Parts: sequence; C-alpha cells; structure tokens
Amino acid sequence: MAVITPEVYLSMGLNADEYGLIVKLLGRIPSYTELGMFAVMWSEHCGYKYSRPVLAYFKKYKEAMEGDGLENAGIVDIGDGLGITMKVESHNHPSAVEPYQGAATGVGGIIRDILTMGARPIAGLNSLRFGTIREGEESPEIVTRNRYLFEHVVAGIAGYGNCVGVPTIAGEVGFHKRYSGNPLVNAMCVGILKLDEVTTAAASGTGNPVIYLGSATGKDGIHGATFASDALGEDNDAKRPNVQIGDPFAEKLLIEATLEALQTGAVVAIQDMGAAGLTCSTVEMASKGSVGMDVDLDLVPMREDDMTGYELMLSESQERMLAIAYKGRENEVLDVFHKWGLKAVVVGYVTDNGLVTIKRHGQIEAQVDPKLLTDECPVYHSSTEVPEYFHNAAKFDPTVLPQVDLHDALLKLLASPEIASKRWVFEQYDQQVQTQTTLSFGNGDAAVLAPRGTKKGIAVKIDGNSRHCYLNPYRGGQLAVVESARNVACTGATPVAVTDGLNFGNPTYPHVYWQFSEAVKGIADAAETMSTPVISGNVSFYNESDLGEVLPTPLIGMLGILEDASARVGVAPKEAMELVLLSTIETDVEQQGLGASAFIAELHGIEDGYPEAPNVESEANLCKALAEGVASGLIHAAHDLSDGGIGVAAAEIVLAGAAVQLVSLPRFAPRQDAVLFGEVPGRVLVSTQSVTALAELADRYKLEAHPVGHVGFGEGLSVRLGEQVLTWSLDELNNAFEGAIPNAMKGS
Repeated sequence: MAVITPEVYLSMGLNADEYGLIVKLLGRIPSYTELGMFAVMWSEHCGYKYSRPVLAYFKKYKEAMEGDGLENAGIVDIGDGLGITMKVESHNHPSAVEPYQGAATGVGGIIRDILTMGARPIAGLNSLRFGTIREGEESPEIVTRNRYLFEHVVAGIAGYGNCVGVPTIAGEVGFHKRYSGNPLVNAMCVGILKLDEVTTAAASGTGNPVIYLGSATGKDGIHGATFASDALGEDNDAKRPNVQIGDPFAEKLLIEATLEALQTGAVVAIQDMGAAGLTCSTVEMASKGSVGMDVDLDLVPMREDDMTGYELMLSESQERMLAIAYKGRENEVLDVFHKWGLKAVVVGYVTDNGLVTIKRHGQIEAQVDPKLLTDECPVYHSSTEVPEYFHNAAKFDPTVLPQVDLHDALLKLLASPEIASKRWVFEQYDQQVQTQTTLSFGNGDAAVLAPRGTKKGIAVKIDGNSRHCYLNPYRGGQLAVVESARNVACTGATPVAVTDGLNFGNPTYPHVYWQFSEAVKGIADAAETMSTPVISGNVSFYNESDLGEVLPTPLIGMLGILEDASARVGVAPKEAMELVLLSTIETDVEQQGLGASAFIAELHGIEDGYPEAPNVESEANLCKALAEGVASGLIHAAHDLSDGGIGVAAAEIVLAGAAVQLVSLPRFAPRQDAVLFGEVPGRVLVSTQSVTALAELADRYKLEAHPVGHVGFGEGLSVRLGEQVLTWSLDELNNAFEGAIPNAMKGS
C-alpha cells in the first residue's frame, strides 16, 4: 500500500484539514484508491464545497438539497405527455490545454447527462469566451494563441456534434483580454422524453446486477475533476493526460442503445460516467439509493491490461454508462448493447451492507460508505469584499465623453467581435440534423424546434454579458435572465425555465466570492419574478491563469414553449410594415444607457459605469405580451435591443433581410449617441401591420409602445436624429458585420 504523505494528498487537491476529516470519517488511514475517490468527489467540480451555500438562493436547488438530491438535469412538462430536460456544463480547463478534445468531450458529456434522464438529445447550444483576436489589442503571441483556441474549440464542437447527430442550433461567442489565459467553453444540451419514462440514478434492489456499458476504460482523463477545480498554471502541457478523448460515433451508438435498453423495462437506474468516472457513478448511485455495491474491476473493459484499481476508478474515458438491471433481466440489456456493437458487462451487484466495495486482482482496493463521499464533503463560506471599482462605477459620468461620428460608430460596433456576425462559427455546425429545427442562427433571437409527436414548439437560447456582471454583478445576473427570456419571447414562446452555467475565478478571493454571491442572487431573484425556475446548472471556479482571472461570467440557458411551433417569428418580417418599440415601464435611466455599454467599450476604450437596472416585473409582462402578439398574428417579427442599443438592433434587422427607417426615436437621454447606442433593458423592435392594436396590447400589459418607423421600405438603414438623417447602405453594414471575424482569423 502506498504511504499517504502530505505530498500525496496535496497533489490530489486535498488540504491537510480535509485529509484529517477523511481519516476521522473512515476511522483509519484510507487506501490510495480511496484517497483518490475522496479527492475527486470532494473537488469543487463534484462537491460544490464553495458554491453550495450560495446556490441555496435557487429555490429548486434548495428544495433538492433538503430532499432527495438532484438528478442529472431538471424536467419541464410541456403537455401532451412530454417533458423537456436541459443542462449546461463547462469544459474550460480541458479546452485551454487541448482545445479540440476539451470542447468535443464537453459536448459528449452534456449529451450523456441528458441521455441519463431517459431523454433523447435533440439540440445542442454553446457559449464560448476567448481572449482578443484582433491584432494590436494584446501581444502577437497572445493573439495568435487566442485565435488557435477559438479555431480548435469551434472545430471540436462541430466535429463531435455533427458526427453524433445532435444539431447545434444556438449559441454565443464573446471576446475579452481577460479570457486570454483561460477560455470558457460551456456546452448545453436539450432533450425530450415521455414523462412516464423518466429514469433515475438511484440504485436499488439487493442482488441486482451492476452493468458497465459503452467504450473501454483508458488512462485518459484521470483526475479530470480535480484538474477542473484548480487554477491553470505554467504546467498546462503536463496536464494534457487529464483531458479525455472523445469518439462521437461511439456516442451515437450509445444514445441509440441506451434508449432502446430503457424501453425493455429491465433497467432500474442509470448514470453516465462523467466527472470522476467509475467513482462518481458507483458512489452517487449507491448513495442516492442508500444501498451498497460490490464491483470487480477485473471485469471492466479496459484499453490497457496493466491499469491499476486507482486508474480504473479515476479515469474519465468517454462514452461510458453504468446501469442497474433487474436480477434475471440483465441479458435484455446486454443483448441490446451487443447488437449495437458496444461493450456491456456485468461488473458487480447491489448489496444491502451500505458499502461500496471495489476489488482488483482479488484484493479490496476500496471499501467505503458512499454517503461519506457525497454528503460529508466540507462546505466553505468565503469572506466577501466589495471591490473599489464597483464603487467607482457608480460615479461614471457619460456627459464627459467626447462626441464621435455616429455613422462610423455604428460600423465600428458591428465590426467588433463581440457584436459581429458569428457566421464563421455557426456555418461549421449542422443545425438541421433530426429535421426538427424551424428557426436557427441569425434568423431569430432564439432557436426554435418543432419536436415530433406534438404541435408545440420549444425555443432555446443561452446568453450572458460578462461586462455587466463585472461592473455590477447583481444587475448583471438579473439582466442575463431577463434578456434570455426576452430572446425566446421574441420568437413567440413563453419563457418557462432556466439552466445556468456559472463561471468565476478563485472563490477563496473575497472579491470573487462577492461577485459570485451577488450574481447568483440576481439570477435567483429575477428567475423567481419571471416564473422561470432554475432547474439545473453548473459551477466552474478557478478560472484563472498567470494572465489573471476571467471576468465573472454567469450564463443563462432559457427554455420557452410555443403552443404552435409553426407560429414562430424571426427578426425580420417578410413584407413591409410598421416598426414599433415595445418596452417595459422604464425606471430611471441612471447613466443614459452608456454605463457598461458596448458603445463606450468599443468607441472610447472604457469599461466603466453600471448597466441599467431592469424592471423585472415589467419584463415578465413584456414576455407575455410578445407571446400573445405572435400567437394572434399581430406581431410578425421581433428583435430585442441589447449590445449597441437600437442602432445595432435596427442594423441587424437590415442584415436579416429587411430595410429599416427609424424616424421617431424616443429621447430617454440628452446625448444623441446615447439615444442611438444606449443600452436600456426591456426594449424590443416589433414589426406589425396595426400600430393601434399593438398599442392596445401594450396598454393591457402596462407596457409602452412607441412607433419608431418602418421596416421593409427602401434599402439599407436610415435614422433621423432631430434635424440630422444618417444613412448606411446594406453593403457597408454587411462588410462590417460579416467581415470582422473572418478577417481577424486571417490576421487582416
């Protein structure tokens, strides 16, 4: 037996107090394999030891923690006996070290989380953040590295998603120098299932066989969960073995075999081998079911015969599942997987002794009460500290900004990588496989699917604004929720549920823990008011490198439901009509909409000020009005105002295929640049044939409806600001918007 020295447990990510607690809980010195199992299960990635107290802000999470615990993803009843399940997972550190495989296996892992619920994966989304890719913004070496990461992460998502047969239908990409050392790669998956066929991960039934399913186990991904729970450093290349290797074709077979096996009725429980591999699946399944489990590692399919028990328990090799079958019916499961050409082996049995016992070569490698690993993980409450920049941002004065040429300003905003077309990205993704996608990238504020077996549609979007969350994390959390809700509502859907991806720096730093706590509280408060509960999610800490920590980046995956998928609308109408600014009842616009805005970041090189606070109650009404207006045929197209304000939103409608004339903009601020580019939440440009009827709709929901011009008339974009009329041709808008990212990636 290996001697357990401080160097050993420290190298696994445990501190001295945690090691002492393990010894106390076990009443003895742990074996090397047991120590590794505790290390991964008590990592932040699996144990949520810093985030758990803050996540209690989420009502559903708190209820789950006080009850039977969470399954792999939440489920939303959409009627017709069907449910939608969705979840976000991060694969940040693996993607920084090995971008193609890091991103690819992130997609594979989140697909299996959905599959484990008994759902068929029907859509993938992603949210990506990279360092700057434009020359001159950072050193040539850093810019080159950022471009490399961007190119290969996107290729990894495309390579896996396209081959596995799950369409990638929506996403977002952001760029900022604070991500240069640590890109963020968050993958989201959506699945559909019959509500009476939901599976569980809770093992049960003494004597029931434990079945290993899928690909063989290799030495890749060992301690991947621990790797994800530490900061990146100079030894990044040495951590490449922590990154798993994906096989999308095996995953496709695994999807079909799993769903077919579940149909036999022979499966009691099932879970994927994601973070922490066999350790996580055996321990969590046994703990959830309050049972024991005996597993013989000699029976586990392995790529290399010399693998130790430690390696087999800690490997995070991909495309693997663990299932419990009813005793005597295991062959029904085995036969299905063998038919699909996949490995399926009985490796153990459920016991009634409450212990997970792991054997290798006839020797006991580990024997532990699984609840020690799942329920006894220490919880830490970091101190918080409000950073000085937050106080300074409250004093931001937009009146001191120098005036800029408004015509050139719009083109510069459209050409900024944050706002520019992401066609370079999404054209690499298969959006139409499964033939259920009815509104995809570039055509709407959210993607819409028309699932078979129901008339209903589902709208999905993932969204977040790190600049907002950095300068005012509470408002940033709120704004992420209301904007993603507004996005799905612009298609005609009613927002119903949230999955979140919370990406932050080191939680032991007081200012980071403050950012995290404030952003989560903002999300929780907004989600409660919007009636969009957080049903699943992921926390990723330690997103920092020798270049510094990332911006606080909470991401919101929003689900909306349309009663009729065919009624969905996009950004631009198909014929000429009136353009109306439908908006919430505005609270005070503190900083003319220029605080924390894309305009001052891009045109003035300033990141300062607060984002404007949303009127969340009115945002909920806005979403209801949009859904009603689309369903009744009153609203023919809708596009929300976000980065770049009404100027960028109008240009995007033009770029989607309909000329725009803005002739009467509401002056919520004295500055013309603020009127055109200020960012005030709760505003949507709506295309309608009846301004009167739209005004009546707005009045019923206590909203404001301001006719601002026409859509589909003339060509390009024209804007009247007082006595001044600004015009942009379609070509110059298109060149700025479509050329920015391809040109940056070519280095031009």
